[in-house]
Amino acid sequence: MPDYQLWLTFGVFIITVIFLMWRPGGLNESIPTSLGALLLILTGVSSLGHILGIFEIVSGAAITILSTIVMSIILDSIGFFRWIAVNMIEKARGSGFQLFWLILLLCFLMTIFFNNDGSILITTPIIIRICSMLRLKIHQQLPYLISGALIATASSAPIGLSNLANLIALKMVGLNLNTYTQMMFVPSMLGIIAMTLLLLYYFRRSIPKVIHQFPVSMQSSSGSSYHPLKTTESESDNSKTNVDWWLFRVCIGIVVLIRAGYFLAEQIGVHMEIVAITGVVLMLAVRWYRTRSGLKDVVTQTPWHILLFAFSIYIIVDSLHRAGMTTWITEFTGPIAERGNASLIAVSGLLLTVLSNLFNNLPSVMIGTFAVTDLHLSDTQLHLAYLANILGSDIGALLTPIGTLATLIWMYILRTHHIRVSWKQYMKVTFIVIPISLIISLFSLYIWVAMLY
Repeated sequence: MPDYQLWLTFGVFIITVIFLMWRPGGLNESIPTSLGALLLILTGVSSLGHILGIFEIVSGAAITILSTIVMSIILDSIGFFRWIAVNMIEKARGSGFQLFWLILLLCFLMTIFFNNDGSILITTPIIIRICSMLRLKIHQQLPYLISGALIATASSAPIGLSNLANLIALKMVGLNLNTYTQMMFVPSMLGIIAMTLLLLYYFRRSIPKVIHQFPVSMQSSSGSSYHPLKTTESESDNSKTNVDWWLFRVCIGIVVLIRAGYFLAEQIGVHMEIVAITGVVLMLAVRWYRTRSGLKDVVTQTPWHILLFAFSIYIIVDSLHRAGMTTWITEFTGPIAERGNASLIAVSGLLLTVLSNLFNNLPSVMIGTFAVTDLHLSDTQLHLAYLANILGSDIGALLTPIGTLATLIWMYILRTHHIRVSWKQYMKVTFIVIPISLIISLFSLYIWVAMLY
């Protein structure tokens, strides 16, 4: 690669990362990545052969994530998330600590069954609404808002299906979904459990012991239906307050079956995106049968730009790899990795933590994956290094708000709701909670894989 292309590649990467983290005016993340990728293509840094290879790697993962988001849109249209929010207040039974556990469980499950960015988009407004209805002061809201965001983002580690970068990198190292889960579920869950307990201890004085209680549904003086999450009169219609339980149960059943179907599909050689698209088609068909609802909400609300974003960011990172950035990383990590699996896991996880908090975790995990594939490791060592990368990019990246796309989205949602959470407030929590959780996860990965193999 000529010198001018090297400098151009590094310049495009740095500028793209700045705009991804800054996102002035809520700038869509696909715009800076697409412009950067287009510039690299037009200047010949990325050729047609590179582009075709990148499309083959990225397309399946992007379609799978996109399909998952479509399923969440369909569930939202039948009142699923409204039902959750209303019932969380009731199930808390006036206890702030009970509400804390329920919110963290919600954030965990939303990420496990959907994805981390989708979970943030779904759960953050729910948490804000609950805090508003319970008339909590800002210092009482922080335990729920910060803890929910951290758990929602970290929960993308256990099964690999809940994060776009995880899925793309999974294919790069030749690791299947079932083996990923077998090796990663226990270590990452131990880290998440540690994080939850640390968050509870940190916020123990801020979580209100007693909160207001609201019944699930009430009748206003005018006789119209009312519930505590209603924000406008238009939300009091029957489609919002009455649940079609048959449709509700069938759609939830489809989500669970499709999630399980990903793991079965690998055993019989079916691509994940086929399973994901099947789930979307089934849910759309069932909803149309029951309500005669068309595709308008799915078409207008689906973030189609994810396909473009995944493709363009990979073009930039692939160009960076060919420009030699990963060579520098392998020269640094190689001698350390040769000391054994413990050193390999430690250097991979800590390196990705640093890169993610400097450059955001999506490009960083791809850079890290390119680097470990250049180390000429055995299959088991390659998989260990990759999994340590994921722990660094999914858990270690939470040290700062710019570490993950999910936390950037979270900060933006808070600003749109006029909730001010400063970097200092955020990092006072994370610099205590995240290092311990990451170390527990990395150490557990070493012990767990040694027991398995």
